[in-house]
Amino acid sequence: MSEVQSVIVECSGPVMHVTLNRPEVLNAINPESQFLLAEAFDRFSEEKSLKVATITGSGERAFCVGTDLKERFKEGSDNFPDKGFAGLTERFDLNKPVVALVNGDAIGGGLEIVLACDLAITVDHARFGLPEPRIGLAAKGGLHRLGRQIPMKHAMEIALTGKFFDAQTALDYGLVNRVVKQMNFGKESSEMLNSLIECAPLALRATKQMIQKGLDASCLEEAYQNNYPEHDSMLASEDALEGSRAFIEKRKPVWQGK
Repeated sequence: MSEVQSVIVECSGPVMHVTLNRPEVLNAINPESQFLLAEAFDRFSEEKSLKVATITGSGERAFCVGTDLKERFKEGSDNFPDKGFAGLTERFDLNKPVVALVNGDAIGGGLEIVLACDLAITVDHARFGLPEPRIGLAAKGGLHRLGRQIPMKHAMEIALTGKFFDAQTALDYGLVNRVVKQMNFGKESSEMLNSLIECAPLALRATKQMIQKGLDASCLEEAYQNNYPEHDSMLASEDALEGSRAFIEKRKPVWQGK
C-alpha cells in the first residue's frame, strides 16, 4: 500500500492545483509538507506552460491550521524552506497569480498562506485568525503582510488578541475576494480561474509585477518611473499583437505565452 502524500500537486492545462492533504490534523503543515510545497511552487515559477496556481486543503473542515505543533515540539524548532512558510510567504519574485481556495478554517500559518496569495475565495463557515501570541509565538510569515493589506487597527486587533473571526469579517477587512456557500464553492472557484485563464499569461505577469513593485515605490512618480521587466516582455511579445488582432477580428485570442 502506497504512502499517502501530505501535499498533492495536479496540473490541468495551465493551472497547477496544490492540495494540503493532512485532513486528520486539519491540514497542519509538518516539515515534509513545507518542502513539498516549496518544490511545487518552484515548479510553478519555472514552467512557462503554467499560468495560475491554486492552493487548498483536503476535506471541508480546514484549509490549514498552520504549523503541526506536535511535530514542531518534537523537532525542537521550525524548519522552513528558503521561500518561507509553505514555500510561499517569502517568495517575493513570483509574478504569476496564486489563488487561495479556502475550503475551511485558515488559522495561524493558514491565514499566512492566504495573505501570501493574490486572490482568495472562502466558504462561509471558515474561521480566520493568528493565535500565535496565545501559545507564546509570533506569526512572522503574516505580520508584515497583514498591516500592508488591511487597515492598521484591524491588523493590530487580529495580531495582538489572537482571536478568531468569521468569513464575513475577512471579506469586510479585504482579506478575501468572495464568501460563498459550500454548495457553490466549486462553481465560484472555477469562474475565478477561468477569468484568469482567459487573460494573456505575459499580461498577468506584467500586471502583478507592476502592482507589487509599484507599491514599494516611495511615491507615485517613482512607481511610474520604475523598471518593470515583465511589462517590457509583454509589449515585445507575439501575444500583444494577437490580442489586438483578435479584438479587431471579433474572436477569442489564442495565447502563446511568448
